[in-house]
Amino acid sequence: MIVESPSQTTRLLIVDDHPLVRSGISALIQMESDLEVCGEAEDQVSALDIITQENPDLVLVDISLKNSNGMNLIKDISKNYPKTMILAVSMHDEYTYAIRCLKAGAKGYIMKQEGTEKILEAIRCVMTGKTYLSDTMTQATVEQLGAGKAVTGSNPVDVLSNRELELFQLTGQGKEISEIANIMNISPRTVEVHRSHIKKKLGLRTSTDIFQMAYDWLRKNGIQP
Repeated sequence: MIVESPSQTTRLLIVDDHPLVRSGISALIQMESDLEVCGEAEDQVSALDIITQENPDLVLVDISLKNSNGMNLIKDISKNYPKTMILAVSMHDEYTYAIRCLKAGAKGYIMKQEGTEKILEAIRCVMTGKTYLSDTMTQATVEQLGAGKAVTGSNPVDVLSNRELELFQLTGQGKEISEIANIMNISPRTVEVHRSHIKKKLGLRTSTDIFQMAYDWLRKNGIQP
C-alpha cells in the first residue's frame, strides 16, 4: 500500500503502559520530518488530560493500559474529540480486536510485531483520512462481508461483548473480583453478572473454567497472563 504523507507536521500522543514501548515508538516517530511526539501517557486519565492540553492530531492507543482499557479510551476520544484521529497499536490479536476498535472510533489497527515501516505507513494512512488494517485482515474482512457474514475471527471469544472480553482477560491475569471491579469501575455484583454471561456464552460451568480458558487464551495470543 502506497500512502502519501500529509503536507504538514502531524503531532502524536503515544498511550501505552510500557515505558520501553513508548520510548521505542517515540524514537521512531522523531526520526521523521513530518511527525512529532507531543506527549506520552500510560493510562486513560493522563491521556485525556494531555489531549485537552496539547490537542494532538493523532493518538496511538494500546488495548491494555494501566488501570484502564484502551477501547474505553478510544470511545472517549471519539466522542469528546471527534477531530482527533486514533490508531490502535497493540500486541493483541487483530482478529479479536481490530473490528472492535474500529467500531469504537479508531481509524486503524496495527500489531506491534509489524516492522517500523508498517507503523509509519499506518500513521500516514490514517492521517490521510483512510482506514488502516493489515493486508491479511483487510482480505478476511472483504471475504466475510462478500459472503454476507459478520466480520469475526475463528476465536470463541468473538461472542463476548467488549466489557465481557475485558473482564475475561483480567480473569486470565489472575485478578480477584474486587480487583476487577476496581479496574473496570463497576461493582463486585456486576462482575459476577458478567461472569455468568461469559459462562453461558462460552459453554463453561465454573469461574475456574473461565480462568483456565482465559489464561490459555492469553498465552496463545502472546499476552503475559
